[in-house]
Amino acid sequence: MKAFFMNRSLLAAGLGLALTATLPAHAASTTPVVPAPQLTETSAPPVAAPYPDTSVAHEQVEQAFALAQKTHRKVLLDFGGNWCPDSKMLSGIFALPDAARWLDSQFVVVPVNVGRINTNLDLAERYGVTIKAVPTVIIVTPEGHALNGDGSKALGNARSMSPQAVLDLISDWNKRG
Repeated sequence: MKAFFMNRSLLAAGLGLALTATLPAHAASTTPVVPAPQLTETSAPPVAAPYPDTSVAHEQVEQAFALAQKTHRKVLLDFGGNWCPDSKMLSGIFALPDAARWLDSQFVVVPVNVGRINTNLDLAERYGVTIKAVPTVIIVTPEGHALNGDGSKALGNARSMSPQAVLDLISDWNKRG
């Protein structure tokens, strides 16, 4: 799983974090919204422990917004827990090669560990979302406007969704802004 997040926009290294930009410095003022790719995979293996330690969440989110502003992408906040089967499945879908490429082209993805739904909840509340179940996904513009506060819990049953359905839903949210 470390390799998955190393290829993502955020790299958690112990308690320190480093960010890598994937778009050139001369990118347009806003990344064009690209529809989700058509996936060939009809399922994905769950990821054993997709969320970093709870202590790094605030720093990850802060750095993600800085990177999102520089690269003109949105921030995808993935709130979950390493104990949750649906969170593990959602991370497995995000790790599929075509899904990961598309997600990285559109978003700075931040996996936020909420423990047993008892920590880092304030990060979702900033965008008007109360986490009652995980996974909860919020797409936020670089300026801090949540695009899907009304549907943030829609991925809470990721185990019953196809990878394509997950990406299509995120793509629909992405089109809102």
